[in-house]
Amino acid sequence: MKGLFKSKPRTPADVVRQMRDLLIYVDLNWNSQEAKREEKMAELNKNIREMKSILYGNSEAEPLSEACAQLTQEFFKGNTLRLLIVCLPKLNLEARKDATQVVANLQRQQVHSRLIASDYLEANKDLLDLLVSGYENMDIALHYGAMLRECIRHQSIARYVLESENMRKFFNSIQLPNFDIASDASATFKELLTRHKSTVAEFLSKNYDWFFKEFNSKLLESPNYITRRQAVKETSKNIQIEAFHVFKLFVANQNKPQEIVSILVTNRNKLLRLLSDFKTDKEDEQFEADKAQVIKEIAAL
Repeated sequence: MKGLFKSKPRTPADVVRQMRDLLIYVDLNWNSQEAKREEKMAELNKNIREMKSILYGNSEAEPLSEACAQLTQEFFKGNTLRLLIVCLPKLNLEARKDATQVVANLQRQQVHSRLIASDYLEANKDLLDLLVSGYENMDIALHYGAMLRECIRHQSIARYVLESENMRKFFNSIQLPNFDIASDASATFKELLTRHKSTVAEFLSKNYDWFFKEFNSKLLESPNYITRRQAVKETSKNIQIEAFHVFKLFVANQNKPQEIVSILVTNRNKLLRLLSDFKTDKEDEQFEADKAQVIKEIAAL
C-alpha cells in the first residue's frame, strides 16, 4: 500500500518553475527572517544542481534530449535567466558555479531546431549590459564573464556588445588590479574580436580609429599593463593579429558595399600609417606578404 502514495517525479519543467519561484522569493525577501531565507536558499541550490544534472547528465546517466528541450523551453518562457543573473550575487560559491554552467549549456540547446536562448537575449539585450558590468564586482566577475562568453556565441548578441558602449569598458576591465578578473576580461575581449569574422570586420571598418587609439594608448603603451599584465599583453597581441586577418579578408573582398568603400577611402591615410607600423613579434613572411597586399588594395581605392 505504501508504494501507491509515492510522490510523482518532477518533470524538467517543474524544476524550472520551482527554481523561478525560489528566485523570486530570494529577490523580494532577502531581508526576511534568516531561518526562512536559509531554507529557501538550500532549496534553490538543490534546484540549480538538479537542472545541471538534467543538462549535463551524471555518473549514472547521459542527458536526455527530450528532458533538455523541456527544460530549455520552460526556462526561456519567463524571466528565469534575468532572475538567475540578478540573484547570482546572493548565491553561495558552489551554486554560482552550477548556475554559470547551466546558463552556458542553455546557450547551445535547440528546441525545434532553434537556439531559443538567442531569441530571448535578442529581446532582453540589457542583460548583456548587466553581465559586462559584472567585471566591476570581484565576487561575481568570473561567473558573469563565463556567462557572457557563452552568450556571444550568438552572432546577433556579439554584434550588440561590439556596437554598444560596453565595448569601451573592456579597455578598463583588462587593466584591473585583480589578475584573474583582468585575464577573464581579456578572454571575453578576444572572443568578441575573433568568433564572428564578418561582424568583426564590419565593426573594425567603422570603428578602427577610436578602437586602435584606445588599444594602443590604454593597452599596449600602458606601463601598468606592460609590467603587471604580461600574459594579458600577449593575448592582446594575438587579438591585434586576429583583427588584422579579419580586416584583410574584408579589404580583399571585390564586392565591398559602397558604404564600406567610402569609409576606407575617407580613412585611407590613417589606415596606411597604422598598417605600416604594424609588426609581429617574430619574422613572418606570410604576414608581411598579406600586409603588403592589404596596403596595396587600400592605396588603390
